[in-house]
Amino acid sequence: MSTFSFTISSSDVTAIKGTSGAAFEATADRGMSRASKHRILTAKFGDGYEQRVLDGINTKDDSFSLSFNNRSAEDINLIAAFFDSKAAKSFDFTVTDTFTGGNLSNRTMKVVCDTYNVVYLRENFHSLTCNLRRVYEP
Repeated sequence: MSTFSFTISSSDVTAIKGTSGAAFEATADRGMSRASKHRILTAKFGDGYEQRVLDGINTKDDSFSLSFNNRSAEDINLIAAFFDSKAAKSFDFTVTDTFTGGNLSNRTMKVVCDTYNVVYLRENFHSLTCNLRRVYEP
């Protein structure tokens, strides 16, 4: 089964909650979307002729839209606090979508959370949507 998730380490959970806690696996709901675009430099000439070349080493821009619907307020608040703690910092995001020898396999990539929104459904249940952007770094 495909998974779209990131792990909040036990040290991050402890820092966020102020008490010791176990690692938390944040698995997104079904229906995640992925937008991909290649950065291409194009030179256009007057006669309709054009030349194209990829712009840089890592030319593929990926962004992911995820949702965590109808989760406990504690879980949503933990995810939101994690995104706040990772502002301008990357974290690992795992996607199961790569075919290797005809089988699905996991691919982990570095992402940053550009934006997120929390919807307060009821006192104890909230939803969160977020946009993650792939970054290339060691």
